Amino acid sequence: MKTMIKNIFSAALVLGLMLPAMVLAQSSDEIFRAVGTPHNPKVQISFNRYYTAEGLNTLTKKIADAHPNLVRRVSIGKSYEGRDMFMLQITNYGKGDADRKPGFYIDGNIHSNEIQGGEISIYTAWYLTESYGSIDFITKMLDERIFYIMPSINPDARNNYMKAPNTGSSPRAGMMGLDDDRDGLVDEDLPDDIDGNGSITQMRRKSATGNLIIDPQDPRKMITVGVDDNVPADVQRYEMLGQEGIDNDGDGRVNEDPHGYYDPNRDWGWKWQPDYIQRGAYKYPFSVPENRNVADFVLAHPNIAGGQSYHNSGGMILRGPGAEEDLSTYNRADIRIYDAIGRKGEKIMPGYRYLTVYKDLYSVFGGELDWFYGSRGVYTFSNEIFTRFAYYKNNEGGRDLSYQIDEELLMGDAFEPWKPFSHPTYGEIEIGGFKKNFGRATPGFMLEEELHRNMAFTLYHAYHMPHLSIGEVKEKDLGGGLKEITAVIKNDRLMPTHASQDLKYKIERPDYISISGVNVQAGMIVDNEDFGVTREQKTEPAKLRVNNIPGNSIVKVRWIVSGRGKYTITVDSAKGGVVSR
Repeated sequence: MKTMIKNIFSAALVLGLMLPAMVLAQSSDEIFRAVGTPHNPKVQISFNRYYTAEGLNTLTKKIADAHPNLVRRVSIGKSYEGRDMFMLQITNYGKGDADRKPGFYIDGNIHSNEIQGGEISIYTAWYLTESYGSIDFITKMLDERIFYIMPSINPDARNNYMKAPNTGSSPRAGMMGLDDDRDGLVDEDLPDDIDGNGSITQMRRKSATGNLIIDPQDPRKMITVGVDDNVPADVQRYEMLGQEGIDNDGDGRVNEDPHGYYDPNRDWGWKWQPDYIQRGAYKYPFSVPENRNVADFVLAHPNIAGGQSYHNSGGMILRGPGAEEDLSTYNRADIRIYDAIGRKGEKIMPGYRYLTVYKDLYSVFGGELDWFYGSRGVYTFSNEIFTRFAYYKNNEGGRDLSYQIDEELLMGDAFEPWKPFSHPTYGEIEIGGFKKNFGRATPGFMLEEELHRNMAFTLYHAYHMPHLSIGEVKEKDLGGGLKEITAVIKNDRLMPTHASQDLKYKIERPDYISISGVNVQAGMIVDNEDFGVTREQKTEPAKLRVNNIPGNSIVKVRWIVSGRGKYTITVDSAKGGVVSR
């Protein structure tokens, strides 16, 4: 084999050909292990850059191909433009029934320009698979749990943001084709990248009556001057003309019909409101095909107990409710669980704040967070990735912070210098400003830390999904061939097997605790063993129906049985998995 590889390299060199794009793992004597990071992984991925929808798909395939015992790569449906939505389903498939393990759902990039979620999702899949067998925590996690990872929930929009001219804040959605200015034409006057640099920056024009001048200390910056400011006559004044673009439709206006606006995070079927009440709603709940694909998948997987959606930016760990009108949905018991996980997140991710959507931001109707919890009883967070705290590890700053970052940390790469352009409408102008990949998107040199910390928070959340075991089992001889069997069922994690919302609306079936191998005469739930308080289940006593197994708590059950020999006790919970003893 070594000889064959050597010959391939020699032939390529002789012929002057480029070798196929392949990366071989380095030999172990060339590497010193860094703590907390997969050592010499099978799949080599650079986490200091961003990947298009096709790039993410390629990485999911590489991860799946490299780890066939841990990964299933499946398409859960098509996007609006016909792209496959590939999901990685990650667990130890050689241990237990994958579909019956507690499941954790992850997605990113529901909004086009909020891209980091794609890389966090890939990083999480890569870290889990490459760490299995070498990090005990990860090994145990994949033995007991399954992760459903969807890197981009909106691949069309991701590509549009990356490949088409845009600002750092546009576009927000994926399906173009809305007539925002209501002139009967669709998207006919989009912003134009008239200087061809890939970003939509700003236009300025010299003007004797303008209220701006160039900062004499920094030619990138403009300074506003007032009527009382003493500006020398030889200092050039400017006026701003807005985002770069031209009048494509000849109506005398520039950029007035941008990408059709709808917000896929207003499309979910929980407390949905139409567009005239909440800007951004589309036709009806789940009218966006990508969201419908996710909803269908989640509905078909009742084992999903936790969820995480990644957005940007602002450094926030968000929980619902999205609107004050939905406040009663989240009760005190579940909020305590959210609080425990969210506050741990503030420690894991310095600079991030744990917040409530409606109270600390704004009202959101039809949001993904609320659908996962309100409709499915799944504890779900949404992280707003990246905060300016990360640049200098403090919250100091001001209006000039972006310019300082560009100069001191990014070596000028974030700002497009002002340059002249002959505009068909405005005449001689200048174009310049911050590029689209600065501001919301984490810079490359900071990205891997951002990915790892967010993953660590998500794994903490996933760790606290229900974890069931059968503890003490006691037998008592009642005489007459009868025996009393009492079993303690333990859940040693934060989350119960049924959230309060789940219990309130009976979203998921009860948990089943059953005994086999003996003849069951009676079965009951033990509410208070000391005082002998029990609740008998008269029908099917061998299979007791338990409404909930609370977090960090126990449930006791009892059977009166006849017969001798071995017996098996089984706990079967949709969200807590299956355990037997």
